[in-house]
Amino acid sequence: MKYMMFVCTDTEPETSDSGVPTIEQWAADTYDKGKAILGERLAPHTTATTVRVRGGELLLTDGPFAETTEVICGFDILECADLDEAIEIARNHPMAYHGRLELRAFDPLNL
Repeated sequence: MKYMMFVCTDTEPETSDSGVPTIEQWAADTYDKGKAILGERLAPHTTATTVRVRGGELLLTDGPFAETTEVICGFDILECADLDEAIEIARNHPMAYHGRLELRAFDPLNL
């Protein structure tokens, strides 16, 4: 089962680096086991463009539409047997300590 793991900042990060794995350690372990398929950092949220159509009119907004102090700063696509395995992978990511991770299963379109 595929999961999207959004890597996000958080307003209440862990303040100690003790016991926190490095991103290099996490990536080597997760990608070497074939549990992560793709992952990337994202450009700063200030470079985002939000696209909406309302009443047939194209509306563009610079930056994220929602005003928030927490932003998505990257993602990983995981291939896991189930949610429990995805949680185990996420709990070892450095941003589980310094930010937050959101897991969502892929929900394929049945067209």
